[in-house]
Amino acid sequence: MAELLYRVGRFAARRHWTVLGLWLLALLVGLGTFLGFSGPVSSAITIPGTPTSAVAAQLARDFPDASGGSGSLAVTTTDGTPFTAAQKSGVARLLGQVDTVHGVRSTTDPFATQGQLDRGAAQLAAGRTQLDQGRTALAQGERKLAEQQRQLDQQRAAATAAGAPASVTARLDAAQTQLDAGRKQLAAQRATLEAKATQLADGARVADLASGFRFVSEDGSAAIAPVSFDLPTNEVPTETKTAIETLVARAGIDGVAVYPSQDISQTVPSVLGPGEVAGVLVAALVLVLMLGTLIGAALPLASALLGVGVATLAAMSFSGLVDFQSVTPVLGVMLGLAVGIDYSLFILNRHRTQLRHGMGLHESIGVANGTSGNAVVFAGATVMVALLALNITGIPFLGLMGTVGAGAVFVAIVVATTFTPAMLSLVGMRILRRRERAHLLGTAGAAGGHRPAQPPVRPMRTSRAVLTLLVGVAALAVVALPALQMRLGLPDGSSQPRETAPYKAYALQAERFGDGYNGPLLVVADLPRPVARDAVTAEQAAVGRAIRDAGDVVAVVPVSASRARDALAFQVIPKGGPNSESTATLVQSLRDLQPRSTDGGRVTLGVAGNASANIDVSQKLSDALPLYLVLVVGLSLLILVLVFRSLLVPLTATLGFVLSLLASFGGLTAIFQLGWLSSLFGVHDPGPILSFLPIIETGILFGLAMDYQLSSSPACARPGRAGPRRGWLCSAVCTRAGPSSRRRRSS
Repeated sequence: MAELLYRVGRFAARRHWTVLGLWLLALLVGLGTFLGFSGPVSSAITIPGTPTSAVAAQLARDFPDASGGSGSLAVTTTDGTPFTAAQKSGVARLLGQVDTVHGVRSTTDPFATQGQLDRGAAQLAAGRTQLDQGRTALAQGERKLAEQQRQLDQQRAAATAAGAPASVTARLDAAQTQLDAGRKQLAAQRATLEAKATQLADGARVADLASGFRFVSEDGSAAIAPVSFDLPTNEVPTETKTAIETLVARAGIDGVAVYPSQDISQTVPSVLGPGEVAGVLVAALVLVLMLGTLIGAALPLASALLGVGVATLAAMSFSGLVDFQSVTPVLGVMLGLAVGIDYSLFILNRHRTQLRHGMGLHESIGVANGTSGNAVVFAGATVMVALLALNITGIPFLGLMGTVGAGAVFVAIVVATTFTPAMLSLVGMRILRRRERAHLLGTAGAAGGHRPAQPPVRPMRTSRAVLTLLVGVAALAVVALPALQMRLGLPDGSSQPRETAPYKAYALQAERFGDGYNGPLLVVADLPRPVARDAVTAEQAAVGRAIRDAGDVVAVVPVSASRARDALAFQVIPKGGPNSESTATLVQSLRDLQPRSTDGGRVTLGVAGNASANIDVSQKLSDALPLYLVLVVGLSLLILVLVFRSLLVPLTATLGFVLSLLASFGGLTAIFQLGWLSSLFGVHDPGPILSFLPIIETGILFGLAMDYQLSSSPACARPGRAGPRRGWLCSAVCTRAGPSSRRRRSS
C-alpha cells in the first residue's frame, strides 16, 4: 500500500491539472445526479421492532381516533391572573385556525373541556343525591306496603274468625292482589335504582381515577390545549409544525402568551448549519496560526470541502431510491469536514517537514503520500468500520447515517491521497513560510547542495515514560468513574435553551400542572374476551384502578374502547417527567402488570406515547452498545495487527482508546446528567445523556484515535534513509520510495 500511494502521489504531483480536472468533473457529475435523481427527504424517524411501535400499530387498527401523534400549546396569562372571557375567546379562535392546518386532526379547547369536566363532577354529585332520594322514597314505599299488609292480615284473621261471607273474602283477596302488584312494582324500581347505582359507582370510580387530570390550572391562569395529528408525532411533516408555529406567532392575544411544545416546535438539524460554518472558520484560524501561511491553511479546508461536496451530492442522489431522513447526511458532513482536514493536514505537514530538510518537491510529495497517506488509508478504514457497524443497532435511520458517513470518510481518503498531492505540486514551495524558503535556499547554497542533516530523535526516559503513563491512566480512570451512573434518554423540552418556546412550554406545564403532563403515556389493555356495551365503564374502572395502583401515577383517563370492545385505551399521567427514572420504572411495571378483569380473566397492558418511545429507543441502543463496541474494537484491532504486524502497538492503541472513551462518557455524565460544573457549561436542567450519543461518539472518537495513532507510529525518523526503530511500514516506504532507493537496493 505504501509503494502504491507513493506512486499515486508522484503521479498527482506530475499531472496536477489532470487530477484537479477529474475532481472538478466528479463534483459536476455529483451535482448532475443530485439534480436528476434525488428525491424528497423526510423528517419522519421510524424505529421498528420496539414495544411502543407494536402498540402504535394496534392503536391505528383498533383505535383510529387515538392513533395519531399529539402535541400541545401551553397558554398562560402574562400577569398571572385568571383568563378573561375575551382572552378565552382569543385562544378559541387560535385553536380554530390551528384546526384547519393540513395534517392536524383536531384541537381541544381547554376552557370548554374543563367546563365539561367540572359539570360532569357536578352531575355526578347530583346523581348521588337523586340516588339517595330514590332509595329513601323506595324505603318509605316498602314500609307503607308492609303496614298495609299487616292491616290486611289482621282484617283477614278477623273475618275468618267471624265467619264473614264470601263477598268479604273476595274484597280481601282483591286488596291482597293490589298489595302484591305494588310490591312487584317497588321491586322493579329498586332493581332499576340499584342498576343506576352500579353505573353511578363505576362512573364515580372512573371520575376518581381521572380527578388529577386538568386542562386549566387551579388558579385559572394557565391552560393546556392538546393538538392531535393524523400521523404519529415523529412523522408529522415539518410544514405542518411550521404552519402551527406561524399561527401562534401571529395570534396577538392581549395579555396571553402561547408556547408550542417540543412535539410541535422541535426541528431537525440542517445538512450545513451555523455550527459547521463556525467550525470551518475556527479551523481556518487555527491552521493560519499554526502553519503561518494562507496557502497552507486553505489547502486542508479546500480538500475537506471538496470531499464533503462530492460525498453529500453522491449520497443524496440515492434519496429517490432510499428513504432518507433530514438527519441522514448530517453525520457524513460533520465527519467529512473533520477527517478531511485531518487527512490532508497529515500529508501536508509531512511534506513541509521534508521540504525543510531539503527533499525535492515531487519526491517529497510521493514520500509524504506513501507514509502519512498510508496512515490516512488505514485510519480511515477503521473509521469506516466503526460507522458501518452502526447498522447492527437495528435502527434503520442510524444505520443509514453510518453508511453515508462511511462513504464521506472514503471520499475524504481519496481526496487526501490524490487532490492534496496535486495541490501541493501546484503551490510548490509556497507551502512553506517565506522565512523558511529563504532559510532553505541559504542553507542549500552554503552546504553545496547537500541536504542538511535531520537532528536525531531522542526517546523519552523510561522513568519519565512510566510516570507519565501512570498519571495519565489514573487521571482518565477518575474522570471515567461517573460513567457508571450514566442514563440514556432522548431530549425533552427541558434540554432546550431557556429562551425558546419548547422550554417555556415544558416549564409552564411542569410548574402549573406537574412534570408528568410533559410525557403522558398511552396504555392499551387487551381484555381476555369482549365485554358488553353496558359493562365497558365497569371494566375501565377495574383496569384503571390497577394502573393507578402501579404507583407514581397522577391520573388515569379512559380514552375509548375498541370497536369489538375487546381492548381499552387509557391516557396515564405519570408523576415524573418523560426522562425521569420513575417514569421508566412505571413503563416497565405497566408492561409486566396483568390485572384482573371484572370476570376474573387476565388483562395484558401495552404502553405507547413519546415518553415510552424514548425509553424503548434508549433501551435498544443500550442493548446494542456492548455488541457494537466488541465489533468495532475487534475488527479495528485486526486491522491494526495487519498494519503493524505486531500486537504491542495495536493493543496500546486499543486500550488507550477504550480508556479515553470511558473518560469522555464519565465527563459527559458528570456535567450533563449529574450537573457538576453545569453552570460553567451552560447546562440549566441536567438530564439523561442523549441515547444516540454513546454509539455515535464511539465511532467518531475511535476514528480520531486511530488517526493519531497511525499518523505518529509509522513515521520514519529520516525519510529515504534506513534508521533504527522503524516499523515495516516505514521500511517499505523508505527502502522503496524513489529512484535513488531502488538504485541502492539493486546495487
